[in-house]
Amino acid sequence: MASSSSLSQLRCRNLSCSLAPIPSSSCLVPTPSILHLGVFTKPVGKPIVGVSSDAPRAVFCVRAVTNEEEGGYSGVAVVEETEAGRLKKALVDSFYGTDRGLKASSDTRAEIVELITQLEAKNPTPAPTDALTLLNGKWILAYTSFAGLFPLLSSGTLPLVKVEEISQTIDSESFTAQNSVRFAGPLATTSISTNAKFEVRSPKRVQIKFEEGVIGTPQLTDSLVIPENVEFLGQKIDLTPFKGILTSVQDTASSVARTISSQPPLKFPISYSNAQSWLLTTYLDDELRISRGDGGSVFVLIKEGSSLLS
Repeated sequence: MASSSSLSQLRCRNLSCSLAPIPSSSCLVPTPSILHLGVFTKPVGKPIVGVSSDAPRAVFCVRAVTNEEEGGYSGVAVVEETEAGRLKKALVDSFYGTDRGLKASSDTRAEIVELITQLEAKNPTPAPTDALTLLNGKWILAYTSFAGLFPLLSSGTLPLVKVEEISQTIDSESFTAQNSVRFAGPLATTSISTNAKFEVRSPKRVQIKFEEGVIGTPQLTDSLVIPENVEFLGQKIDLTPFKGILTSVQDTASSVARTISSQPPLKFPISYSNAQSWLLTTYLDDELRISRGDGGSVFVLIKEGSSLLS
C-alpha cells in the first residue's frame, strides 16, 4: 500500500475536476465537482494559504472508482463540510443543558440568536412552501424562545414527571399538522396533541388553524420503577420507605394497564377565537428547520432520524 509520503509521487489518470464557489444562499454540493483518483491511501486536505476566510468556500466531492489498470485499487470518498453544516452543529451544541430553551441563560440565548441569524442567511430553501416535501414528516423541538411553552416545559421539573418529547408532524398532501407533547412518569406515559389545518399564504408563511385536541390513552407500566430519591424545590426526598408500599400494588397496576390501554384516545373540538396562528419558515433543509411565530418567537426543530439528534 502506498504511504502518505509517496502519495504525491503517484500519477493519477482520468483526472477531471470542476470546482465552483458555492453562493452563500446555498449549501448544495455541485454535481460537476467529481474527482477521479486511481490509487490513494487516505483523504488529504490542508487549508489554502493566502485565501481570506471571507472568500466563498469551494465544496467538492471525491468519488471512489475501481481501476483495473491500477491493480483493482479504489479511492475513498471525501466531502468537505459546508459552512451551513458547521453552523448547524454549533447551533445544536449550544442547546445543551437548556432544556429546549427553558433553562437557557441570557448569554446562551444571545449566542443562539447569533447562530440562528447566520444560518438563516444561508437558507438553501428560500421558498419553503414551494418545497412541501421537505416539510413532510416528524420534527422534534430542540429549542424555542416561545414563553407560552415554558409552563409546559416546567412541568417536566416536577417530581417523577418528565416531558419526553415535543414534536410536530406535517403531512403536505392533506395540509395537516399535529403538535404533540409526550409525558412520562413512573406509572404511565401519555401524550397531548392538537390537530390543525394549514394554508399557504406566501413563499415562507403558512396560516394554521387548530381544529381538534387529543388526549392520548395512558400507557401504564406493568411494574413500578421508583428512583432512590427525587429533587423538589432544591431538596432531595428519599423514596426508599415508599418502595414496599408501591410494590404491593403492582398486580393491580398491571390489571388497570390492560383495561385503560384498550380504550380510544379522548378527542375534543377547538373552537375558540384564538385557535389560529401563522408560522414563518426562515431555514429549511432535509434535517433542520427554523420557524418564527407570532410575537417573534423562534422554534428550532430537527427531523426525526437525523444525526443531529444523537
